[in-house]
Amino acid sequence: MTEQDQKSPFDDFQELLMLLPNGSEAAVDAVRERDAQLTKPAGSLGELEKMVEWLARWQEKPTPTLDNPMVAIFAGNHGVVDQGVSAFPSEVTQQMVANFTNGGAAISQICALHELNLRVFELALELPTGDFTQIAAMDDRTCAATIAYGMEAIAGKPDLLCIGEMGIGNTTPAAAIYAALFGGTGEDWVGRGSGVDDAGLKRKADAVNRGLELHKDDLDTPLKILARLGGREIAAMAGAIIAARHNKLPVIVDGFVATSAAAVLHAANPMSLDHCIFAHQSAEAAHTEVLAKMGKKPLFDLGMRLGEGSGAALVASMVKTALHLHKNMATFEEAAVAGQQTTH
Repeated sequence: MTEQDQKSPFDDFQELLMLLPNGSEAAVDAVRERDAQLTKPAGSLGELEKMVEWLARWQEKPTPTLDNPMVAIFAGNHGVVDQGVSAFPSEVTQQMVANFTNGGAAISQICALHELNLRVFELALELPTGDFTQIAAMDDRTCAATIAYGMEAIAGKPDLLCIGEMGIGNTTPAAAIYAALFGGTGEDWVGRGSGVDDAGLKRKADAVNRGLELHKDDLDTPLKILARLGGREIAAMAGAIIAARHNKLPVIVDGFVATSAAAVLHAANPMSLDHCIFAHQSAEAAHTEVLAKMGKKPLFDLGMRLGEGSGAALVASMVKTALHLHKNMATFEEAAVAGQQTTH
């Protein structure tokens, strides 16, 4: 067997996940220096101030930009839908992709209102992944190629990336990934997703448990877990997050399914998500546990479970507001306002 034969399709990604660039502390210092001069009590804008620091750190710019913020939706279909795990049929994925493009979806309207660039990446919708209760969702090469495809999503050089997804049935693969990464059973990780009834919830848990049992001897690395149990859109989101880190691009991660892509990377290297913020607490109950296990704090909880990158896009609108304030508020000197007194 040659050395090439022994090489795993995942080796290059493992290397990228170990050789992670850090952000710029000098850029953060520059933001804090200006922030201290603005007409407000120190720290009074709370998380909005931290958002500008975060942009500066990972863009490595003392004056961050939001000239091309992008919401990337990755769409995929899933063989496990055959197990009755979704309230909707698989063809709805393609129909919703058309709805995104035509401006009829919630994410389309959020992006239009807040001037965010919306891009939709279809991942072989005519070819669902394997039903992971019967076979692997993807073989290693397919999974690796899909991660690589996701890395190309930033070719348009955005300066902020919001990660979202569309895929009927995809809360089931996400739950299976969580179970494989963190332990437990399907019952611990599944939720109602798009609105399944009690019988559907049981089918979801059963599907996860069967998948875990079938692939139990081949779930020894995070990327193998992604291949055996995941989906193309989840693999592509993982690729986009990796590429963003290596291209000085801050990332906002959406809800339950998008977080599963992040969780795979976190399991490979916990520092791989330092450039990410997590938009919101999904109404899928297990999302709370996932974020806690990764030590991540969501910015808000509005009881949302839409997917589509909708929560991430809402946070992007907040980041835009934060940067606008940072750039355009008057300093104490400009406004002829007395600054905070110091005591000696």
